[in-house]
Amino acid sequence: MNDHRAPGRPAAPPPSGPTLATQIHWTAQCVLAVERGRSLSEVLPGVPGQLRPGVQALTFESLRHAGAARHVARQLAQRAPAPPALALLHTALALLLGDPDGARYAPHTLVDQAVDAAKQTKDTRMQSGFLNACLRRFLRERPALVAGLQNDPMAQWNHPLWWIERVRRDHPEHWQAVLGASQVPGPMVLRVNRRRQSRDAYAATLTELGLASQPVGEDGLLLARPVPVDQLPGFAQGDCSVQDGAAQLAASLLLAGRSWTAQDRILDACAAPGGKTAHLLERSDAHVVGIDVDPQRCERIHDNLRRLGLEQGGRVQVKAADAGRTQDWWDGQLFDGILLDAPCTASGIVRRHPDVRWLRRDSDVAQLVAIQRQLLEALWPLLKPGGRLLYCTCSVFRAEGAEQVQAFLERHTDAIERPGVGHLLPGNTAPMGDFNDNAPSGYDGFYYASIDKAGP
Repeated sequence: MNDHRAPGRPAAPPPSGPTLATQIHWTAQCVLAVERGRSLSEVLPGVPGQLRPGVQALTFESLRHAGAARHVARQLAQRAPAPPALALLHTALALLLGDPDGARYAPHTLVDQAVDAAKQTKDTRMQSGFLNACLRRFLRERPALVAGLQNDPMAQWNHPLWWIERVRRDHPEHWQAVLGASQVPGPMVLRVNRRRQSRDAYAATLTELGLASQPVGEDGLLLARPVPVDQLPGFAQGDCSVQDGAAQLAASLLLAGRSWTAQDRILDACAAPGGKTAHLLERSDAHVVGIDVDPQRCERIHDNLRRLGLEQGGRVQVKAADAGRTQDWWDGQLFDGILLDAPCTASGIVRRHPDVRWLRRDSDVAQLVAIQRQLLEALWPLLKPGGRLLYCTCSVFRAEGAEQVQAFLERHTDAIERPGVGHLLPGNTAPMGDFNDNAPSGYDGFYYASIDKAGP
């Protein structure tokens, strides 16, 4: 999961724009959908276009404080209302809890607008009085209700209890920082297309436009503030892409230590939406084969490659197939390099996808670990002796990272792990060697293992 949405902050609508009540109404619809098990990537496209940026920002904020909101709602209402009204209550409480100083909206204004939002649909209209009473009681009793959050780990940390316990077990020295980092929107990071211009040249162009940035990794620029991509110079022409610094490490780690020519072949398994595929093509002359099981997501790979000018020259193939069913797509030629960005819980990128924490279940971890193992076993025979496999997940859970790779190494005597990154934790919460030297705002949570296959 590496299709990162640019972070955003809810802003008061202009007088001629949609009212806050309308935005809250749609935000509550999104929150309700997540509470019913649907992903925001599925739900947000159904929000009217002019409302979508503001609703997305409000929804992200609501889900970041959903644990606290649910706890407080239980204190305010002895009997829970119907799900649509409860989702609206959760939304309003989360926005109040996430803005304790009223910096974005005066508390009474937010309450009034939430009540107006309840009146916009028949599912909640009859509950507007109930909502008003609950929210005004919260304003009166706020200090005591907020103090009570410390007695409920889900309310204090805004993650499911199983998630909290797993992070605490996996990272005993950093678990609080990992959970806290998930509450802060991730920075907007660009990857400059080195086939079009240097990073320094692009940074200078940004500076001329009043967009401050600083370097991250070898090709990245961290923006001082997020902006819509249509405000980025040359974005439509392929000068840059949006990609977190952690995801940008993939190409560097796979390609490190050798020159890659047009005779070399690299497999990017589970390639959509194509950020890592493109980076490999930007940084090497190798032929890249991108595989993804979803035909629609393969179209997104093509779209990204066309924008970046990387489809010319026949250096890339994109195939809609299950990477683990090699008999369906493999042509029998061994690969010099394999990038396996395996399906995972996405526990490392919840600062960008706050719905993930509420959609995942503890049982999902074991199921995903089994899929990762199956992919490793299926793809390892496709690697040449002397070649390299880079395994990565956007997860902070050790079961999907260090434990998975250790088990693989024990099964394969011809697998040699190179010194590498290991677990990257969101924010600057753990030593990361050289990779942490120029990441002032920290990376998303990732795991990387670079594994060479012994020669003949």
